[in-house]
Amino acid sequence: MLYRTALRNVLAHKGRLLMTVLAVLLGTAFVAGTLVFADSVDASFRNSISSSYRGISVQVTDTATGPDAGPMDRTGGAQPLTDATLRALAALPGTAAARGTVTGFAGIADAQGKLIGRRGDTHGTNWSPGPDGSDPRYPMLQGAGPSDEHGIAVDSGTAAARHFKVGDTVRLAVTGPVAQVTVTGIFRTDDPQVRAGGSLVLLDTATAQRYYGKPGEYGAVALTAKPGVGADELAAQAARVVPGSSNIEIQTVDQLRSAQLKLVELASRTLEFVLLCFAAIALFVGIFVISNTFSMLIAQRTRELALLRAVGASRRQVRRSVLAEASVVGAVASVLGLLVGIGIGSGMQALMSSWGSQAMAGTLVIAPTTVLVTLLAGVLVTIVSALLPAVRASRVPPMAALNSVEAPIRRRGLVLRNSVGLALAVLGLAVVLFESGRHGEGAMRLVALGALLLVLGVLVLTPLLSRPAIALVGPVYGRLFGVSGRLARRNAVRNPRRTAATASALTIGIGLISALTVLGSSMTSAVDQQVTEGMRADYQVSALFGQPLSPAAIAAIAAAPGVAATEPLDQEALQLPDQPAPMGVAGVDPAGLDRQMVPTMVSGSTAALAQGQLLVEQASASRSGWTVGTSLNVTYPDGSAGTLTIGGIFQSSDLEGPSLLSEAVLRRHVTRPFYGSVLVRGTDGATAALQQALRDATGDNPLIQVQSHHDLQVAFAARTVLLLEVMYGLLTMAVVIAVLGVVNTLAMSVFERRCEIGLLRAIGLDRSGVRRMLRLEAVVIAVFGAVLGVATGVLLAWSVVRMTKDAVADLSLVLPYGQLTLYVLGAGAVGLLAALWPARLATRAGVLAGIAAE
Repeated sequence: MLYRTALRNVLAHKGRLLMTVLAVLLGTAFVAGTLVFADSVDASFRNSISSSYRGISVQVTDTATGPDAGPMDRTGGAQPLTDATLRALAALPGTAAARGTVTGFAGIADAQGKLIGRRGDTHGTNWSPGPDGSDPRYPMLQGAGPSDEHGIAVDSGTAAARHFKVGDTVRLAVTGPVAQVTVTGIFRTDDPQVRAGGSLVLLDTATAQRYYGKPGEYGAVALTAKPGVGADELAAQAARVVPGSSNIEIQTVDQLRSAQLKLVELASRTLEFVLLCFAAIALFVGIFVISNTFSMLIAQRTRELALLRAVGASRRQVRRSVLAEASVVGAVASVLGLLVGIGIGSGMQALMSSWGSQAMAGTLVIAPTTVLVTLLAGVLVTIVSALLPAVRASRVPPMAALNSVEAPIRRRGLVLRNSVGLALAVLGLAVVLFESGRHGEGAMRLVALGALLLVLGVLVLTPLLSRPAIALVGPVYGRLFGVSGRLARRNAVRNPRRTAATASALTIGIGLISALTVLGSSMTSAVDQQVTEGMRADYQVSALFGQPLSPAAIAAIAAAPGVAATEPLDQEALQLPDQPAPMGVAGVDPAGLDRQMVPTMVSGSTAALAQGQLLVEQASASRSGWTVGTSLNVTYPDGSAGTLTIGGIFQSSDLEGPSLLSEAVLRRHVTRPFYGSVLVRGTDGATAALQQALRDATGDNPLIQVQSHHDLQVAFAARTVLLLEVMYGLLTMAVVIAVLGVVNTLAMSVFERRCEIGLLRAIGLDRSGVRRMLRLEAVVIAVFGAVLGVATGVLLAWSVVRMTKDAVADLSLVLPYGQLTLYVLGAGAVGLLAALWPARLATRAGVLAGIAAE
């Protein structure tokens, strides 16, 4: 019987439950959309990888120079794959065909000189035809493969997107020269990077080797097995003829696919985890909206619940009835959220496809797990949100059915709540203050825990904080808006729990946004100061996407007119026996370092570089327990072992790498330098003529950027703004749900206060006065939540800055007052808009109808 009553209550109050349904719907739609999109991406790339190794049985890869190699892979005494190795592999009894491959970055510039394709997924490799003149990896759709340095072939996706035809002349940009080349062919490929929106260029083998390595050397050799020869057997044969070096890796086609699939799974699960974290924030915000809705419904149905108790319903039955209502609301909202989420996933897939990602053109994947997780998330969140209101409902005494007066707010519950909140806030603040002054992963985890306790404490204390905070606006409201203003202020504070639940939803969203804004401003200011004070060079020349500068480009930069001195930074890696990953090191000239850049030293001195000692950044030193004078056993890039002494520790910045070493020491152990950037000083300082001369020296290569101090600052600020905009976008759902909470509270309070509003109308408050009262009430609640959110966000950002300021050069707390003020004003404006419908609803009924509502 009580379950039928619960269903009838849902149907009877469906208008009042609308905002609750929307809150759950939006949160579950975020969850469903994330899972659908991540699963679809994963499935598309899996299908692409399955067909991307066509014609390959075994691949022998040089991990130091292969397709995915970087400076951190160049350790261990690498032995190259040479023409002799290729011939030996081709002569194996199980080999039907052997193709050497050389891969690196290759960008095609459009008519405006900008690179096409998507970021670093734009690469080139060699065309390696067999005796029949074809390469099964890249079947030609039009034309033919390149035969010399003047020709290239492009993938069909790039050709279609940029309207390239066979015979067109294009500019090809690699890390050194820029070449005018002719499109000789258009081919099809299942390369995952190309299907993700990148581009692939085919070069003849000699040209590819000149661009990406040395003549006669390869990054990998692909073997095709003869009929009847298994991949494992061919791999065993290959192991007997390749160099016995740690950089040589032999993999069967199944192992290649498995390795690629693991990378895809890691990327898709990471994306899924990040998006689900923001979805969880949205659902957490929704808890306040849902709990507030049921609390207000319980308050409005006190006499009904008391009547149920009077006719024999037990406390447990009443509690179950309320939770049954919540489960019905959660189930309906979750089903709708699932449908909306599928639409969101489909929209994201279509958007990615429109940006040139062929991989996104696959089938939309709706896994059973997605359906189950979405429905469970929605129903459980709704039930958890209704637990406290259900307990309150079960405590309604049967005699309340005879009482027409609204039950007073229980002060005992508020005292207990305030005590718990104060304990949480004090404990959290103490942990943050104590641990933020320390370093290491353990301290970071404790600071995160302290910040969580602090935020929870603030949320629990919100009812206590609401009275004095909102009381501050009382004189202003009364003076500016008269009776409506005074009534709005009193309504906002007469039920602290309700005000707190409404404001807390906004506090969470705006608190996170404020923390990100403060951190972004602090980091941008730190980098600006690093560049201004730490970089004495006039320009930095570097390649995009982490690509190295070629020796030819380095020489051209040094010979450019107006250049007084250059400092190429050779980025290499040192392997330490007790470290899981290599440590990056930049080779520098000790004599010229002070003229180009000045690291911020914590201990030791840059003079130690001239003595062959190592400088390390503070974060690495703190993590590993290193101090000045510590000796490290290292393995150099050529595989030789040695010992380096730490001569100094510096604060990390955007200019230096994880460690610095004299290039004279490093050059003895490096056969092929990886120049990540070049610092340039001009004879007349930073001038427009010098900047243009450096661009001309690099052939106006769109891959190579020449950046002044201002350019570096702007570039970092742009990256920060982009990251913040993405984070803001992901937090939008939480803010929208918080706004729905304001609308929900006001709309339900209108139902609750119909008699009161009718009486106000009867004694002379006109319709506009009632509407003004509700709008001002919404504004003060929204602004209170925003102010609390900004304060909490600033405190969180301060704890992060305090914990990392010793490791990051010139890092200090920077408060962007303009943006933070804008958040508060924006919250007030949103509150005003949120009150439009409830205010209109309040004045719709006549005066007598309102008085007779009870």
